[in-house]
Amino acid sequence: MFKIYGIKNCNSMKKAFDALQAKGINYEFHDYKKQGIDAETLAIWLKEIGADKVLNKKGTTWRKLSADEQAHATSNEQNLIETLIAQPSLIKRPVLQTPQGFVIGFDEATYQALSA
Repeated sequence: MFKIYGIKNCNSMKKAFDALQAKGINYEFHDYKKQGIDAETLAIWLKEIGADKVLNKKGTTWRKLSADEQAHATSNEQNLIETLIAQPSLIKRPVLQTPQGFVIGFDEATYQALSA
């Protein structure tokens, strides 16, 4: 089963939803604006995907953080997890969990290569 994490109104998410539907892939959507995200899930992502891919440093939420807040968030894994729980908009979107692993961000070619 596929599970996609993100925020419903994000443009990248909309592209991902459309691509999955076009391929006929059933998925569960986890909206971390409404449902939150837990430390255990984030720890798995950080281990398997890496902080550099999970943390979205290109978004406005990151740019709005002070230099001290950014430094604190990236100083260690626990601080990063706490920051991502408090501000899930800092998580790169979408995060797609497939039977084979994770796909971070939307890349049309990658989504076209998926199979149910």
